[in-house]
Amino acid sequence: MNNEIVRLSDVKKVYRTGDIETYALNGISLSIHKGEFSALCGPSGSGKTTALNLIGALDTPTSGLIEVEGKNIAEMSRGDLSRMRMNRIGIVFQAYNLIPVLTAFENAEFVLVLQGMPEKERREKVMAILEEVGMADMANRRPSQLSGGQQQRVAIARAVVSEPALILADEPTANVDSKTAESLLVLMEHLNHEHNSTFIFSTHDSRVMERAHRLIMMRDGEIVEDKRVE
Repeated sequence: MNNEIVRLSDVKKVYRTGDIETYALNGISLSIHKGEFSALCGPSGSGKTTALNLIGALDTPTSGLIEVEGKNIAEMSRGDLSRMRMNRIGIVFQAYNLIPVLTAFENAEFVLVLQGMPEKERREKVMAILEEVGMADMANRRPSQLSGGQQQRVAIARAVVSEPALILADEPTANVDSKTAESLLVLMEHLNHEHNSTFIFSTHDSRVMERAHRLIMMRDGEIVEDKRVE
């Protein structure tokens, strides 16, 4: 049985400015399997965030094949892509991207509202995940009333509450202190273990790299090493 959840085949992403071409990705091929806790690693400009954005269908490749759960995302309509991002992919952004006017509870609940889940079921799921990420007692606070680490916990809750098949985390520890970063990583490891959630990080943080079970090293838009460290 094939448990591959993501596949990239010879994917290129080229940005053009006048006559100048810049290869953000230069023909990468990669498979990610269900339940993996993987990290795309490398310095700024290595292509790791570009790769994550392409997997999450937030951007489109210049050429090559990207499949998520066996579906070629280039062949999907805009509506199908939106539904895939809403139902199958959770994204944790470096800058949190919480909605300022909504409480922690409402931010975490947002995807479930879009999915049309009944209110009672929504409330139970959101409070359960906020409890799991240690934010249940701050459910009624808005982002401006939360620290960076607390906002990132809410962002993680929002990403995982609908139990998506795939969670993409772009530099999730970049804007928090060391102690908070460690607790966030413990939390995401727990979610990976308890829910068999597939995580793909983009990072140059050694703390993330130490906890990842697979390190995909990138440089200048290419994969230069791919190793399992379990």
